[in-house]
Amino acid sequence: MKKHPSHVQKTLLFVAVLTLGFGTQLYANTTGDSMSPAPVANIIPHETKLHGKTLVDNYFWLREKENPAVTKYLKAENAHTNAWLKQHKKLEDKLFKEIVSRIREDDESPHYRNGGYMYGVKIKKGQQYVTRFRYPVGQPKKKKVYLDENVEAKGLKFYTLGGAHVSPDDSKLAYTVDTVGFRQYKLYVRDLNTGKDTKVLAEKVGSFAWAADSKTLLYTVEDAAKRHYKVFKYVLGTNPKSAEAIFEEPNERFSVYVYGSLDEKTMYISASSHTSTEIRYAPMDLHSEFRVILPRKDDVEYDVSLRGDEFFVMTNDKSPSFRLATLPVTKFGKWKDLKTFLEPEGDAVFSDFSHFKDHLIIAEKADGLDQMIVYSFKDGKSRRMNFPEKSYSIGGAQNYQYDSHAYRFTYESMISPPSFYDVDLDTLKLTLVQENPPRGKYHKDDYFTDRIFTKASDGTKVPITLVYKKSVFKKNEAPVLIEGYGSYGYPNDPTFNDALLPLLDRGFVFATIHIRGGGEYGKRWHDAGKLKNKMNTFTDFIEGTKTLIREGYAGKDKVFIEGGSAGGLLMGAVTNLEPSLFRGVLSHVPFVDIINSMLDETMPLTVGEFEEWGNPKVKKDFEYMAKYSPYDNLKTGAYPAIWIRTGLHDSQVMYWEPAKYVAKLRTLKTDSTPLYLLTDMSAGHGGASGRYDAYRELAQDYVFILETLAGDRGAVASTRK
Repeated sequence: MKKHPSHVQKTLLFVAVLTLGFGTQLYANTTGDSMSPAPVANIIPHETKLHGKTLVDNYFWLREKENPAVTKYLKAENAHTNAWLKQHKKLEDKLFKEIVSRIREDDESPHYRNGGYMYGVKIKKGQQYVTRFRYPVGQPKKKKVYLDENVEAKGLKFYTLGGAHVSPDDSKLAYTVDTVGFRQYKLYVRDLNTGKDTKVLAEKVGSFAWAADSKTLLYTVEDAAKRHYKVFKYVLGTNPKSAEAIFEEPNERFSVYVYGSLDEKTMYISASSHTSTEIRYAPMDLHSEFRVILPRKDDVEYDVSLRGDEFFVMTNDKSPSFRLATLPVTKFGKWKDLKTFLEPEGDAVFSDFSHFKDHLIIAEKADGLDQMIVYSFKDGKSRRMNFPEKSYSIGGAQNYQYDSHAYRFTYESMISPPSFYDVDLDTLKLTLVQENPPRGKYHKDDYFTDRIFTKASDGTKVPITLVYKKSVFKKNEAPVLIEGYGSYGYPNDPTFNDALLPLLDRGFVFATIHIRGGGEYGKRWHDAGKLKNKMNTFTDFIEGTKTLIREGYAGKDKVFIEGGSAGGLLMGAVTNLEPSLFRGVLSHVPFVDIINSMLDETMPLTVGEFEEWGNPKVKKDFEYMAKYSPYDNLKTGAYPAIWIRTGLHDSQVMYWEPAKYVAKLRTLKTDSTPLYLLTDMSAGHGGASGRYDAYRELAQDYVFILETLAGDRGAVASTRK
């Protein structure tokens, strides 16, 4: 990290002192666009003393969200980016039309049963949001809209539904809404007979669940750092201020979550960190107190479901591969009384389970791919389902009937559009419920998908999933767009994306590198890419990129990479490590200022994520984080073309991280490759909330890729070989 301003920075410091905010004087045209030179952020050094070092952050002032100078700078960056986009408006419009032409503008979900009603969602051409409807079982002619998000969002710049749960007696809908983008939700209850809403019952609500009487709600609220820490009980018809606090989690590493069981007999309060869990339970009528099922233990996670007089517990107490165990209700609170019920075979890992009246559904990862095991309580047998493709994803969907003998799930791959299936849990016979192919001419056989492997620097085999269109693919010459994530143990499974077709039809290869830090191989894969192993995430991605080039799936100078949030950290880290490897970088809401953010324990997520990234107040953690923190490792030199999006109201990665990153990089770049920042002043972490607005953003991303690919790099390329 630099302790002092560079020569250029010292020159600009004088300007900063005079203007005390945002300076419009330009030091260079870093984008190669003479029509719209880039803005320059003032340098106002901010010092932090840490472990005997003085850390200097010249753009710390960009954290001041209410400072007019900050708004002025962000708007100047937007004007700069939009000026460039304006030059390519025809291409943007063309791409937008292509994307929209492939999506199902008029669409309706499969109907599913919940209690005495069938439910579904639909959307029509021209609508930004979905409409939710229901009808009594067996009476489709009595279909009635109970929540039209288009109506709810009218006049708003942002709208998103947080959650929606129907009461056990089918008469009420509890739901939460965010109209800012900061992921802070207001709780309402709607009478499903009259359509009338209550006033706001609570704010900053996370999870919520109905009690058995259909009058009582449990809900969680967040603290100043957006950690859900307290559970309230509220009875409809009473003053919302009278809600009773029934549980509070004091440990800042832990967040709380409330939910009810599928059989509507039990309620749970889960307190969990990234590495530990503690769950309490009570009967759904809440006539007795919540009791701890198993006390928390360091580095031990678990999930539970109560069946009769015993709990089913999925836990990693004995192995990172997890196991499914049983625990008698009479012996709750005692880890020693757990009895193994099922274990994964070989290198497979259990990842989740669902409990029904006569069956268990167990989600498993085997060789990095989704598997599904069906266990029958009737005959005591477990059977694994088989799937046809080399690489694919499956997931549970709309299973709300406890006594059902059918289980609904989705199946998709990079060339197989999402389809809904019902599997008979007694025979494993599959019934196709609904296919969701893209509009227009799409033939699966026109495209090719494969799963290959790269060898990491330490010899670990890392999978790569890829797709391309056969007729336009050119070996060793194809442009490629590579995505990655690799954090929090989240698997980045292969899925179908109809909005990707405009690139594939232009000869692009699309690839996902399943780097360590994700969850493709369970907890061990996550552990191998976090804390002191985090560098594996970045080197895996780099080696995977080189493999795609070496195997002929990508032209050497046609590599584009993409990642968001923690995937944006990935983008920044690999770009610093090997800038010449990439032609262009797309980074969405990127987590690039890791040390400064993790030093601030008042910010959302910080304390809980010490278990993922480390705590920079600990010297060894700081020294390791300093090796890869994107913002702190920017240096003078040539960089690929970079396109960054963020949202002013982002609650996960604050807008100032990408803003600071761009401001600093402008002072260090020695080439004329593009560098653009676009801040959505009305959205947060997920970008635009309306679907057409989101597709417009995607079209702009594609413009950046295609125009960068078409550009003449000339001498710039020669400096980066």
